[in-house]
Amino acid sequence: MSFTVPPTLAAEIDELISHYPGQKRSASLMLLHAVQEHFGWISPAATEWIAAKLDLQPINVHELVTFYPMFRREPAGRHVIKVCRTLSCALGGSHALHAHFCQKLGLDAHAHGLQTTPDGKFSVEFVECLASCGTAPVLMCNEEFHEGVTTAKADEIMEKCA
Repeated sequence: MSFTVPPTLAAEIDELISHYPGQKRSASLMLLHAVQEHFGWISPAATEWIAAKLDLQPINVHELVTFYPMFRREPAGRHVIKVCRTLSCALGGSHALHAHFCQKLGLDAHAHGLQTTPDGKFSVEFVECLASCGTAPVLMCNEEFHEGVTTAKADEIMEKCA
């Protein structure tokens, strides 16, 4: 598999590894975050590249990618909507909010994990606590945080992304 890392990312990765002298393996999560931030997901080729960079077997990196839910194994849409599903948000209506997004975007409200629209514009996923229980339901659209989200506010968020 071919995987090319741009020079700026390669320099960032080398800098990250330098913080773990003698224990390059300890930089695994940091490298995964850096690669996902740049490419949007962790491809099998990226997993192999990171493993080689850290003198590990690919399975050692793959097990991290599959264990931690913040790492994506498939490309996400340009706008990633993360709806909190923890208790306060669930009580505040996050399940209905998630279903609303799915209905509007033609996705399956009962499917698990990240779902992406066929045009690649939006991805929707339920996530664990976004740390704002007092303002439920909450969501993030890319890096923008939204509190007390109603279906009307959800529609506004999607329109801003259009």
